Amino acid sequence: MSGRVYQLHSTLELPLEDVTEYFESDPELPEQIEDIDITRRNNTLIIKSVAREGAVSKYTPTAQLKASVAETRVYEEEPETGPGAPPAWGEEEEEIPSELVEFAAFKGDRETVLQNTALQFPMFEVLCAIAQQAEKGTLTAIAERDGELEATKIVDGEKRPATVEVVEGPGKESAPANGINWRDNKFIS
Repeated sequence: MSGRVYQLHSTLELPLEDVTEYFESDPELPEQIEDIDITRRNNTLIIKSVAREGAVSKYTPTAQLKASVAETRVYEEEPETGPGAPPAWGEEEEEIPSELVEFAAFKGDRETVLQNTALQFPMFEVLCAIAQQAEKGTLTAIAERDGELEATKIVDGEKRPATVEVVEGPGKESAPANGINWRDNKFIS
């Protein structure tokens, strides 16, 4: 099986604890990946693929997923005091219970979230599995699997139908008549 990722955009956010629990649960990994190494450097989470023996040279950097980690205060539901009624004068506002939770944000385009080319497609499949665990965010991608283009769209942990649409890009006919053609400019060498 071959594959390649051509376009990818991600806005996924999920608790860091959910990410680590997912990998501790020993998920089924693509056949080219032996294991996953998870490293945290300050506010960056790096999930690196470890290739099966003989799949790639030991000096070839394998694909990795990169996420930023940030603490966010998560509040429990507000207590019911009436339909949208603010507290009356003299009453103290009841403090809403909350806790600080670290979130991993897989946000950006292909080179930001999915780095290196060796084992890139299998790591894309791992990213799709993580996306299905996320309650918040979207993953959209165009990839090639066994010679066929396929679109992927995962929204808030749910796989959605997606299609690849081929459109004609802007040609010379659509260039403005009074604009400057920077490619064929004799003053620029």
